[in-house]
Amino acid sequence: MKKIKMTTPLVEMDGDEMTRVIWGMIKEELLNPFIDLKTEYYDLGIEKRNETNDKVTVEAAEAIKKYGVGVKCATITPNADRIKEYNLKEMWKSPNGTIRAILDGTVFRAPITVSSIKPHVKNWERPITIARHAYGDIYKNIEMKIEEKGKAELVFTGEDGKEVRETIHNFEGPGVIMGMHNTNKSIESFARSCFNFALDTKQDLWFASKDTISKKYDHTFKDIFNEIFEAEYKNKFEEANIEYFYTLIDDAVARVIKSNGGFIWACKNYDGDVMSDMVATAFGSLAMMTSVLVSPDGYYEYEAAHGTVQRHYYKHLRGEETSTNSMATIFAWTGALRKRGELDNNLELVSFADKLEKASLQTIEGGVMTKDLAMLTDLKEVKTVNTYEFIKEIRSRL
Repeated sequence: MKKIKMTTPLVEMDGDEMTRVIWGMIKEELLNPFIDLKTEYYDLGIEKRNETNDKVTVEAAEAIKKYGVGVKCATITPNADRIKEYNLKEMWKSPNGTIRAILDGTVFRAPITVSSIKPHVKNWERPITIARHAYGDIYKNIEMKIEEKGKAELVFTGEDGKEVRETIHNFEGPGVIMGMHNTNKSIESFARSCFNFALDTKQDLWFASKDTISKKYDHTFKDIFNEIFEAEYKNKFEEANIEYFYTLIDDAVARVIKSNGGFIWACKNYDGDVMSDMVATAFGSLAMMTSVLVSPDGYYEYEAAHGTVQRHYYKHLRGEETSTNSMATIFAWTGALRKRGELDNNLELVSFADKLEKASLQTIEGGVMTKDLAMLTDLKEVKTVNTYEFIKEIRSRL
């Protein structure tokens, strides 16, 4: 058959472990037979990041700025055990954190829903989208171990040399300290991205932080959201018949559980990381969560919202059968291909992305699924398949 042509490349960022294996399967079975795939390839596997002193991650982010759209496989963020396992030079930072710091913007995460798998929260009738701020906070932190008695201070030195000092703690013995930051510019981008996404999707927008405790840091987020909403979006929201409101993060959790879904929940960087996993799991599976970074400059980066599936990878290396869910990784590719098609006015590519998603959903609806979903489904007749068989089943429908 005639392959679909692409005019502009996607930035392709390969990853680690089981998701890297799945990445190759998806390209071989679901993409290359149908598309004349054009990508600018970057290997973000842990070995390559170690070899290049993580320069490859920065290069990939800059390439997204050049081409506008990227698609990323899950990657390892190393801890002490991973340093030994992969003989790393140092504990390299999260590739996602590096890319987000360069592109700025907001990560929007929403569950992939199928009628045969009911949410664990019985009253959730519609997907909940998490809007996660993609810059700063603990992902750009500086940490220090304290080994002796002494005073820790927070110091800001202005351009004129004037210093402002605040005592963090007078240590009587060992401990730890952490410094983190954000910028008004990035928070403003975050707010506008959330307001625009709410208008585009006609969904209510909630924003939550802990301003009662963090009276400067979190309160700044609250104030900026409110100022921008009142000045630029209040009338637009009224015309669209949607609502924006602020609440404390603990109150938001209670409201979310009691809700019917169908709204956007905007969170600071770490809150969004945690709550998106909670929402994904409550809707069914972490492997059923889409994720896209939307930059204020119009750059898009699509990825799966889960990790590298380390346990399955070790089984794969031992030659044992795995049943790993590839849906989120497939939807990362379809999201990127659709956006590439939209930007290039390539309707064939947009249509292909739609059809691949439809074929993937039909596979599960038809009772063919990986083990994680087979344990959750309401269907009585289920065919549980392995990692490769699931992708082959999708191809047959595609």
